[in-house]
Amino acid sequence: QVQLVESGGGLVQAGGSRRLSCAASGTIFSINTMGWYRQVPGKQRELVAGITSARSANTYYADSAKGRFTISRDNAKNTLYLQMNSLKPEDTAVYYCNTQPALWGWGQGTQVTVSS
Repeated sequence: QVQLVESGGGLVQAGGSRRLSCAASGTIFSINTMGWYRQVPGKQRELVAGITSARSANTYYADSAKGRFTISRDNAKNTLYLQMNSLKPEDTAVYYCNTQPALWGWGQGTQVTVSS
């Protein structure tokens, strides 16, 4: 059974930074394209960034994340990261990780709140 545990969220001022982590267990993490998603109440979950499997590690960013967020992975640790810089209030959301497209059950997510 795949388990995803997101962490690293919190309250941050606009312009600040935050690094999110996602620990995966119960799967061969390295072969999967992974993504970070976010959701705000009343809206659909959206893909923020993605990274392909170990061999190529190509990245994808939503327009809202380009130039500010960096996705990375450590396959030895079965962990996915999202470095978020220059945060804006509109980045406030619960952040989740999953495969891209999302094939596994969702973890509990980690709340990021950006104050203006």
